[in-house]
Amino acid sequence: MKKPAIIQKISNIKEVKAFIYLLPALLIITVFQIYPIVKSLAMSFYTDFDYLTDEVYRRGLDNFQYVLTDPDFYLALKNTFIFVLGAVPLSIIVSLGFALLLNSNIKLKNFFRSVYFIPFITSTVAVSIVWRWMFNKEFGMVNSILMIFGVEKINWLTNPKMTIPMLVLLNVWKGMGYKIIIFLAGLQNIDERYYLAAKIDGASIWRRFTSVTVPLLSPTLFFVSITSVIGSFKIFDEVFVLYDKQTGPLKSGLTIVYYIFNKFNRYWQFSIASAAAFVLFIIILVFTLIQLRVGQKKTNY
Repeated sequence: MKKPAIIQKISNIKEVKAFIYLLPALLIITVFQIYPIVKSLAMSFYTDFDYLTDEVYRRGLDNFQYVLTDPDFYLALKNTFIFVLGAVPLSIIVSLGFALLLNSNIKLKNFFRSVYFIPFITSTVAVSIVWRWMFNKEFGMVNSILMIFGVEKINWLTNPKMTIPMLVLLNVWKGMGYKIIIFLAGLQNIDERYYLAAKIDGASIWRRFTSVTVPLLSPTLFFVSITSVIGSFKIFDEVFVLYDKQTGPLKSGLTIVYYIFNKFNRYWQFSIASAAAFVLFIIILVFTLIQLRVGQKKTNY
């Protein structure tokens, strides 16, 4: 049914007002996010250009050919994938475990919620510097504690095999507070009557967790898994600070974003860095689409 003219007019005025309120944010997003993405994509095809005058003499696929045949890029890809496979599941399991604990009737609940959230609001640089000190082989706190129990000093930061596990632990600890808050919000939205009904039926704690908590928490799990995968693929700060602006021993901490950073900032290969960034964008897009596809089948809304 067609709306009366006066109602249609008021509706149009509200839409214009809403657009005006959103305009500053849209302008900022367009200038500082959308334009750089488009420019970066365009630059990935530049093969001969003057960066200062922004004059392009030739375009082509040479940059993508360089990236896809560069051994360092494949090493970065391998390191990043191993990191994602380790960090994402572990961070979700640990965060969910603490969220379940904090959602129960434990003492000092609010205190622990604050404690676990502190790493998230602390600068990654500050956290990484503290970790670098804690895991220093000679005077680090971790080795000092282990020596009390008769364990020899461990090369936490100079052993290539320890690089990815160290980054995974740091990432899990740093992002745990945010994920705990998200999981707590999801847990508190679950109706207690489901748990009461399960208890009446004699369901064990594990059975209540798998049959009530997990299905009803699936939208939250879905959201956290997507954001965790995207965030893990972009790991850079932790490596940069933890290994003193290097990529770790024998490039064991070289990630895709670090590869892009090196090409752009250190070697001034802007178009190659743009091509690598575009490849990373495709990888994240593919993973996100797969998760969305799986999530549509497994998530209970």
